[in-house]
Amino acid sequence: MKYDYLIVGAGLFGAVFAHEAVRAGRKCLVIDRRDHIGGNAYTEEIEGINVHKYGAHIFHTSNKEVWDYVNSFAEFNRYTNCPVARYKDELYNLPFNMNTFHALWGVRTPDEARAKIEEQKKEALDEMKAAGVTEPRNLREQAITLAGKDIYEKLVEGYTEKQWGKRASELPAFIIKRLPVRFTYDNNYFNDKYQGIPEGGYTKMIEKMLEGADVRTGTDFFDDREGFEAMADKVVFTGMIDEYYGYRFGELEYRSLKFETTVLDTDNYQGNAVVNYTEYDIPYTRIIEHKHFEFGTQEKTVITKEYPAKWKRGDAPYYPMNDDKNNALYARYRELSDKEDKVIFGGRLGEYKYYDMHQVIARALEKAKEVL
Repeated sequence: MKYDYLIVGAGLFGAVFAHEAVRAGRKCLVIDRRDHIGGNAYTEEIEGINVHKYGAHIFHTSNKEVWDYVNSFAEFNRYTNCPVARYKDELYNLPFNMNTFHALWGVRTPDEARAKIEEQKKEALDEMKAAGVTEPRNLREQAITLAGKDIYEKLVEGYTEKQWGKRASELPAFIIKRLPVRFTYDNNYFNDKYQGIPEGGYTKMIEKMLEGADVRTGTDFFDDREGFEAMADKVVFTGMIDEYYGYRFGELEYRSLKFETTVLDTDNYQGNAVVNYTEYDIPYTRIIEHKHFEFGTQEKTVITKEYPAKWKRGDAPYYPMNDDKNNALYARYRELSDKEDKVIFGGRLGEYKYYDMHQVIARALEKAKEVL
């Protein structure tokens, strides 16, 4: 069968584009090398709980068009992301807010908190000045001059080093351009107007997006590239752009993740959906207790430990390493892609850019409007 569009990747970008194309009367084939749809947002039911298979996915946006769009496929609950950070035996609320500062220093008012942070920032800047340093040279110096030593050492350092696989003193300063600090007793992590989790999980939502398209999972584009390309007038490619071009200029770098999921014989393991472990010596960055995303009352619970991992070819890529070296390499691949008249690149991997879910959807809608 001849299709108008071959869409490589059944994640959010591919599903949104497919929905818009089908709605415009186009015939679409969607393929994915994984054995399921949904990409990293995929949820599977275990013990009656919708488990976020590839890490916590909390939908948030201030874009009403995007919010209305996703709500046309699923009803969203009122889940609010309020993660907790655990450092040794100490617990802190995130993002950094008055509850955090009270737990750190016993302060009660915004003025007291501001004074403490400014005092520590000044100490850090004075130390750098004494060493002849005028600008932060690395992530460690940048973070301390933004938020002070206590916040950095207990809540930033270990978590960031695990996430990136390098010591903070080896990471570039630009990775942390700012550290959001709130002088209110507000544990809501996101500032966006809309937030929630689709009731019944993301997989059901994406199934609805893909209605009307032909879908094949467990199907690798590169196993029969010429055959697949011959089946459609145009290709929407949401995989790794460097893989598409056969790593012609070399590999782009990514960070990967490993997940360890366990069913526990208790109804409530940690009392919160997300608990971050900020000590460097604990190998995982966080534990997710999935039932709390949908206020579950099941007799058992399911938890996932999330381990950052170095990416190598064949592993699942999760985060692009957008440092100067990799961005320069991506620019060369982007130059190739700009000359394509049959291929559209999209998503985190196709555009080598960190996108949240709402940004991927907005980008897919923008691209669909442009080409359909």
